[in-house]
Amino acid sequence: MVNGLCAFPLTPLNQRGIDEAAFIRLIERLVAAEVDSICVLGSTGNYAYLSRAERARVIQLAMQHAGHIPAMAGISALTTKDVLDLAQDAQQAGAGAVLLAPMSYQKLTADEVFGLYETVAHALSVPLCVYDNPGTTHFEFSDELHGRIAQLPNVASIKIPPVPTDPEAAKARVDRLRALIPSHVSLGISGDVCAATGIEAGCETWYSVIGGLFPHTALSITRAAQAGDSQTAAKLSAQLESLWALFRQYGSLRVVATAAEILALAESPCLPAPLQPLTGQARQQLARVLEPLSLR
Repeated sequence: MVNGLCAFPLTPLNQRGIDEAAFIRLIERLVAAEVDSICVLGSTGNYAYLSRAERARVIQLAMQHAGHIPAMAGISALTTKDVLDLAQDAQQAGAGAVLLAPMSYQKLTADEVFGLYETVAHALSVPLCVYDNPGTTHFEFSDELHGRIAQLPNVASIKIPPVPTDPEAAKARVDRLRALIPSHVSLGISGDVCAATGIEAGCETWYSVIGGLFPHTALSITRAAQAGDSQTAAKLSAQLESLWALFRQYGSLRVVATAAEILALAESPCLPAPLQPLTGQARQQLARVLEPLSLR
């Protein structure tokens, strides 16, 4: 897996389905910024709302326009059979890695989750990133379960939830997990507000929401944190507090989708119904936040 900034672009939609022109523009922005890698069909990519055919098309478009930037694709689904079908589609399209969350309707047990990853890992010919996202899956991995899954073939990275804001507590959390997984399995931080802290605590990758829309801004934070310049990384992240506050209030997907609309990078509305972008005062607030930040 590629370390550094992994950008998660939006999959913009319109009345006809996938807004291919807008999606291509977003991918081209990431390539021009020289992000370290791209992941399509993560939560920001609306994977759960798309059909198999639509998801295959998204991967095809990404691979056609990602150029030299490594690209990973989400393959999460409710059933193991569907996950295997999506994995096949991703590999045939040329994705360099896949991202898998334990998506469910009925709450899964630890043994069921391990069985999912065991089956999929043995069927893959590309690296697998474990997507630990309890906010959407409502499944909480134990460190011990991560340790078991990390021993499986092709497992190459774990995308962990936000770490504590305190640097010492963040390092202790990362160290606990690191002690249970093989050295070749990387750790990646999600939760943009704590990305700098996560990298400084030992995470090799930032799996980033804002990186998918504002790659240069995310790269500045990433590079400072990678260089051990914690003061600069923290300062750059703190400058985005007004944006982080909106993430906490409305959710990162709705905020970045609305930002894409405000900046004319996607048509409005660009989310799959019944999801809706921000409207009214919330939308105006986001526009006021974006203007002075000069995000790019």
